[in-house]
Amino acid sequence: MEKWNQTTSDFILLGLFPQNQTGLLLLLLILSVFVLACLGNSGMTALIFLDPQLHTPMYFLLSQLSLMDLMYISSTVPKMVYNFLSGQKSISFLGCGVQIFFFVTLACSEGLLLASMAYDRFVAICHPLHYPIRMSKRVCVKMILGSWTLSYINSLAHTIYTFQIPYCRSRAINHFYCDIPAMMPLACVDTWDYEYMVFVSAVLFLLLPFLGITASYGRVLFAVFHMRSKEGRKKAFTTCATHLTVVIFYYTPFVYTYLRPKSLRSPEEDKILAVFYSVLTPMLNPIVYSLRNKEVLGAMGRMWGMFRSRKK
Repeated sequence: MEKWNQTTSDFILLGLFPQNQTGLLLLLLILSVFVLACLGNSGMTALIFLDPQLHTPMYFLLSQLSLMDLMYISSTVPKMVYNFLSGQKSISFLGCGVQIFFFVTLACSEGLLLASMAYDRFVAICHPLHYPIRMSKRVCVKMILGSWTLSYINSLAHTIYTFQIPYCRSRAINHFYCDIPAMMPLACVDTWDYEYMVFVSAVLFLLLPFLGITASYGRVLFAVFHMRSKEGRKKAFTTCATHLTVVIFYYTPFVYTYLRPKSLRSPEEDKILAVFYSVLTPMLNPIVYSLRNKEVLGAMGRMWGMFRSRKK
């Protein structure tokens, strides 16, 4: 492992792939996923903004999810690609801090937003008569602002504290981005207290929302199975299955990474798991929500029809 040069404050990101042909092929695959994620999430955001029929609480929350995913994947992949292609693995002290701030903010915001989306489906299916009141535009705005604000405060606190810790061993971070747990072994002081605070944050922003989502969808599925209308049951089940797919794919590797004991963690395993929640999930979200949603597919058809009529 590289030793810290006292004349520089830069960190070294060891990266995800080896510097060989196999690594290059895998990097091109990640780059393709990044392009698809950017196109899918920007397209979903634009579609919801342009189509009046999608101006509902559920799609308002979905547009925010797409915006978060677009920023989320952009906080890690471009730097990883640049470092691999340039052969320079360094990241500045300030750059590392900025990356941590945005990554933690967006990761926590998405966790809270997915909980808000689960609550939206719970009210829509279990309490349809109360839906206009419980999920009004004002409530949606409060949910989104609450997700961003709480995540911003949490991320700012972690970023400031992380960079007050003296790093006197190596500056080589065994990850493809500045990940807080991956930086703790580099500190020259005991970080047990702070690692406990990271654990508490993971419980508050990951585990509790996940448990809330699980409880909400458990109640929703119970209500769906007791619906008299087969069409309504099918539509509700399809919507819930879509949301649950996204939730499981996002939360499972995240919770497994941050809540398991330190003694059971390995850098290589953490990097692979990070690919799931920081790279693959932002790409899959717009695909899952578009291909399994008749309203989104219908909106795509209307936009395509408008585009073709304007060309004529």
